[in-house]
Amino acid sequence: MLDNDFNQVDKRNRSFTLAATGLGFVVVLLDVSVVNVALERFREAFGAGVSDLQWVVNAYTLTFAALLLTAGALGDRYGTRRVFVAGFAIFTAASLACGVSMSLAAMLIARVVQGFGAAMLVPASLSLVHKSFADDPAGRSRAVGIWAGSGGIALAAGPVVGGLLILHIGWRSIFLINLPLGLIGIALTMRYAPRIPPSTGRSLDLAGQLAAIVALGTLTTGLIEAGPLG
Repeated sequence: MLDNDFNQVDKRNRSFTLAATGLGFVVVLLDVSVVNVALERFREAFGAGVSDLQWVVNAYTLTFAALLLTAGALGDRYGTRRVFVAGFAIFTAASLACGVSMSLAAMLIARVVQGFGAAMLVPASLSLVHKSFADDPAGRSRAVGIWAGSGGIALAAGPVVGGLLILHIGWRSIFLINLPLGLIGIALTMRYAPRIPPSTGRSLDLAGQLAAIVALGTLTTGLIEAGPLG
């Protein structure tokens, strides 16, 4: 009887952990595509030019891509659960900052911070899924499939969701919708996700990370600013 109760609790913990990690992946990919339908509203609100609007999109995706590997190393070093919760908190706070931005500069700074939070979320979320189902290979395969599928759906649904929110509520709602999602994700993680001891075997390659940031940043800047600057 006790074994059955323990199995039920363990199954519930795994299900809620999967829900939390899937939610983290959803908000990250949703914010990749949801802003595309709001660019005209940003132009009207901030008087932004074409290159400015490109930066609204790329400030997020560039930061996300540049810091992804380092964020994964942070999870190994300081604990996957801790980094996932911290990433969710940073992403949620930055989403609030985007939603209340009164200038383009404030929006871009908030998008950079949002990208940093996203970089912390993705590798930590997948690691939590793997470690939650460590003793169940079949269940782990299904869980990874659900995790990946939720992100794919979010990426495809972003323009539709964004369009509906902008039409009925306004462009700020595409960021503010992340607040309840973030709070739910943090609560589920704190309550149900396993505490995984950090590993000290993986060091942070700061020089390599800096080189990657500079390379991606300069390449992106060149592609965006080549037209305006000549």
